[in-house]
Amino acid sequence: MSKGAGTVLVTGGAGYVGSALVPRLLKEGYKVKVLDLYIFGDNVLESVKGNPNLQEIKGDLRDQALLKEILPGCDSVIHLACISNDPCFELNPELSKSINYDAFRPLVEISKQSGVRRFIYASTSSVYGVSEAENVTEDHPLLPITDYNKYKGMCEPVLFEHQSADFTTVAIRPATVCGYAPRQRLDLTVNILTNHAINNGKITIFGGEQMRPNIHIEDMVDLYVMLLTIDSGRIAGKSFNAGYENHKVRELAEIVQQVMAQKMPEKGELLVEKVPSEDIRSYRICSDKIKQELGFTPKRTIEDAVNDLIDAFKANKLPDSMSDVRYFNIKAMQQVQLK
Repeated sequence: MSKGAGTVLVTGGAGYVGSALVPRLLKEGYKVKVLDLYIFGDNVLESVKGNPNLQEIKGDLRDQALLKEILPGCDSVIHLACISNDPCFELNPELSKSINYDAFRPLVEISKQSGVRRFIYASTSSVYGVSEAENVTEDHPLLPITDYNKYKGMCEPVLFEHQSADFTTVAIRPATVCGYAPRQRLDLTVNILTNHAINNGKITIFGGEQMRPNIHIEDMVDLYVMLLTIDSGRIAGKSFNAGYENHKVRELAEIVQQVMAQKMPEKGELLVEKVPSEDIRSYRICSDKIKQELGFTPKRTIEDAVNDLIDAFKANKLPDSMSDVRYFNIKAMQQVQLK
């Protein structure tokens, strides 16, 4: 597919990553269809509203009649939509399974039947569960400890069943995403720490020795854009980890502390308080494969993500950041009572 020549359906395009990705795709010259329930507000894509190459569809991924209506004419699908993270999934496990897993096969099959030529699936690096391995590569066994991770992983073989010469499939297992986006999440580690540093002048970390891989949201956008045009033979039927660096939660807090001292010295010394935690989730991922096979290397650091967030706070782009439900997936889910 030549650059800018195609039409892309982005499921979940009004979510955290989607809100950064969709404007970028339009800038690159793509026609974009967004399918989303708009749980986090109808104005997430305000900056590109009215763009003639953008079609926003407020609808449910599980609606197969709708999929059959909107998929014809699409060259690619970037599938971001899901009930994201463990707490949201556990809020209503049956509902979550219906969206994250049961709806997946029909989406893939209708995409293929409709003439889509490339399907990019956002899986998650948490499919590996808890691991002490130094290098968790794509060959590491999938040992999910929650249903959210289990069903994310179970979608990958379903996708690869449909791999063919005219239907290229690829799964990306991203690290935890961080940084600023128009639909901001403040329930992810780096973003949580920065929000609390700005508003409380103190960071509380639970445990602190757990390992967490992270990646800047703009690097994820770069990767999805690249996957639309890269030679299909290099990605067909493959899974790739996508992360920047593995850090202990304590180290992430120290990064926030350092950036705050540089950017907002008027706030004074930022206190970091450690409290015991029963959260055993600790994992690191190795992203050598995507570098070696696709030439993809993240360009932005955790410091960059914290800088971007602080700039957004200073510009008043994140009002009521400690209380507004739109920044917190589980609170937004509780409010809309999705069925």
